[in-house]
Amino acid sequence: MSDSAGGRHPMNRVCVYCGSSPGLSPRYREVARDLGYELADRGLGLVYGGASVGVMGAVADGALERGGEVIGVIPQSLAVKEVAHEGLADLIVVGSMHERKALMAELSNGFVALPGGWGTLEEIFEMLTWAQLGLHRKPCGLLNVAGYYDHLFAFLETAFGERFVRDEFRPMLIMDDVPARLLDRFMEYRAPQVRKWLGAEET
Repeated sequence: MSDSAGGRHPMNRVCVYCGSSPGLSPRYREVARDLGYELADRGLGLVYGGASVGVMGAVADGALERGGEVIGVIPQSLAVKEVAHEGLADLIVVGSMHERKALMAELSNGFVALPGGWGTLEEIFEMLTWAQLGLHRKPCGLLNVAGYYDHLFAFLETAFGERFVRDEFRPMLIMDDVPARLLDRFMEYRAPQVRKWLGAEET
């Protein structure tokens, strides 16, 4: 279904942002693998950062185990450091982090953040910012494994309450702790209408 049909966006591939570290809890990798399974079982391609290690490696391995499409995008400078996944049929090596992020966004119809660090947070919030500016109409979500994003979500409530983020933008960020439910909500997502400019009373 196209954007013109009630604000929905077609869903063919999902970009997953996540850490190249495994984190402390084994649940992070377990749920990442489950997300990979779920994407492949639904016929949705995975676009991710191209590494074979940590949470990144787990989501890719899950999708590959179920025969799913997996596209890795990794900058040359990180190809060795992050240990590029050798099991990918489609590994794209780019020249910079900027190229990586732009290509991942271009290839994807939705964006999910699994647990990760600075890079994961920066990537999902950039996509939310683009949505707020009306540059895309694709869903953005947090997969809240073991309560990892609880405090972040509480902080965002403060941002809404203090009117640094308009309340009408709430639907742009979806949070769930079950991969299947998160993807179900992606499929039903309708992007809110975005006004390009703020009124004087909103600045």
